[in-house]
Amino acid sequence: MTEVPQLLTGRTALITGAAQGLGASMAEVFAAAGANVVVADIDQQAAEATAAKLPSALGLACDVTSEQDVRSAVSTAIEAYGSLDVLVNNAGFTRDASLRNLSFDDFKAVLDVHLHGAWLGVRAAADVMREQKSGSIINVSSMSGKQGNPGQTNYSAAKAGVIGMTKAAAKELGRHNVRVNAIQPGLIDTAMIRTMKPEVLESRIAEIPLGRLGQPDDVANTALFLASDMSAYLTGITIEISGGRGM
Repeated sequence: MTEVPQLLTGRTALITGAAQGLGASMAEVFAAAGANVVVADIDQQAAEATAAKLPSALGLACDVTSEQDVRSAVSTAIEAYGSLDVLVNNAGFTRDASLRNLSFDDFKAVLDVHLHGAWLGVRAAADVMREQKSGSIINVSSMSGKQGNPGQTNYSAAKAGVIGMTKAAAKELGRHNVRVNAIQPGLIDTAMIRTMKPEVLESRIAEIPLGRLGQPDDVANTALFLASDMSAYLTGITIEISGGRGM
């Protein structure tokens, strides 16, 4: 990781689904930028292990589909560090299948985590940030929510819903100086992407104008920008992190 400017010194960031993958990358970059980081994940042991690697962080268990868990995570952040300045709704998973084979339970499960979970996070953070008259909420969508992916009617629907929710929340909270934005990662070099067949991955990369996969830090650095005062006049927007694919 390159040297990170100290854009979040003294601020507290809560990141869901942060024990691994893109969430862990964001936790690392935010911590390097001076933030106190709350690593929230359904896997408490993994969350604590990730937090232990950071200079000022704690890990906790959080099921984002549980209203009680989400509110508890927000309360813990405030009790530990005195404020909640940034929330990143990142928790997610996939249950891919064609329309014919996708069960209703798997459709609902994906919406519960990605959309309902993000809504619970926005609401709980907003309750605190309204009183502070400051805060940045970042919702993680996906290029799948813009373009749609075969075999992902559940995931694509959830990620598209995140964009609409982001805009509506931004309009509600702007007068309180609380900003709500979204990011849409494309093909990012993660363990999940590397499970693709080489020929399929190669064909996908060929569709990217910048000619490469994105790196986790590409996502984390964009989230850092939205979390910081560098984006103080941005709200309700969605930033595509796709190397130009899908424009």
